[in-house]
Amino acid sequence: MANIFDYLAWRKDVPFTVSPFNEVDGLVLSELIYADFSGCVAEDGEKVPLSAVRERFWQRHTKEEIMADDSFTKTAPFLMDDMLDGARFAGTSVSWFYDVVDTAADIQLAVATFWLPDGTAFVAFRGTDSTIVGWKEDFLLSYLPETEGQRRAAAYMDAHFSDLDVPVRVGGHSKGGNLAVYAAVAACPTVRNRITAVYSNDGPGFLDAFTQSEAYREMLPRIISIVPEESMIGTLLSNEAYQHVVKSTASGIIQHDGFSWQVLGPRFVEVDKRSDGSYLTENTLKEWLGGMNGNDRRLFVGTLFGLLEATGAETIPQIKQDVVGALNSMRKMLETIPKEDRDAVWAIVTKLLKMGGENVWQEAKKGLSAFLESRAVRDKEKKPAGELKEET
Repeated sequence: MANIFDYLAWRKDVPFTVSPFNEVDGLVLSELIYADFSGCVAEDGEKVPLSAVRERFWQRHTKEEIMADDSFTKTAPFLMDDMLDGARFAGTSVSWFYDVVDTAADIQLAVATFWLPDGTAFVAFRGTDSTIVGWKEDFLLSYLPETEGQRRAAAYMDAHFSDLDVPVRVGGHSKGGNLAVYAAVAACPTVRNRITAVYSNDGPGFLDAFTQSEAYREMLPRIISIVPEESMIGTLLSNEAYQHVVKSTASGIIQHDGFSWQVLGPRFVEVDKRSDGSYLTENTLKEWLGGMNGNDRRLFVGTLFGLLEATGAETIPQIKQDVVGALNSMRKMLETIPKEDRDAVWAIVTKLLKMGGENVWQEAKKGLSAFLESRAVRDKEKKPAGELKEET
């Protein structure tokens, strides 16, 4: 089935004046920001043509190096080749690339602004990368009213667009979708009024207080939430936006990979609803999180990532390279944690496992009941007319 690379091949000669910007274009740019533009685009300064960005990028990296990466976003830089091979994106420029990973501040944030041939700007926020601090920041969303990444995302919008009278779209994939929505909502009123659309591609939601705010409600009609059938990430926390459910060539949590989403013409291939497994995961996690207060969530996240950070690794792949050594480091760290904290964390994990098991069992019973009912109807329909008459 077709994906965004096929889309670029098909639509490369269709300019925005003929076919306006759409949600597939939004995913293209939300995936492209996964490319490392360090040394290619400055944090401040002039716009850089996408053709020059591509040239600078491949001067700093080899295709073998990129393909050796084990992340599902590794093909992001190759999007530039297809984008520049046609009229649709050929006139695109890039500016204001900001990239920070700070363990002390619990932040992993990358963002750039793409200037499109239709005279608009698209601000793309990167999703979670392979850094441990990046994953920790995702978990912090479960109890912090504002993460450092969210605060800086909103500050980026205000810093660059307060004095620019230009239509702006904002978007991102995964955590980038969360940052895009937060930045759009938390930006100053002048900037908010210039935002025409916000694209959250399987991005997690927010605490209830945020989705109930007046600014969020005002932005809600402009939020375009897109999730795959078996979405897990995009169902976390509160999300009031209507969800467009798209088909994927992958299965399970791998459907989170935006490169697997199916495209037909200028649109994603949509289905009526998410899978039963996606709803099961959503209900289990909401029930689990709902049973924890802020202190419980803080303890769980702090303990979990304290163990990961004890390995000395900065990225998930580094832990994979020495699993035995990582486990030994975590074991030693675990011994230093007060027993009451260890017991509390184990109780939290046990509760999640129990809820998951109970929910699976309830779904299995529903499925069995439906199956038996359908069999009973079928058997009744097969009975001879005489038998049916006797029963009546």
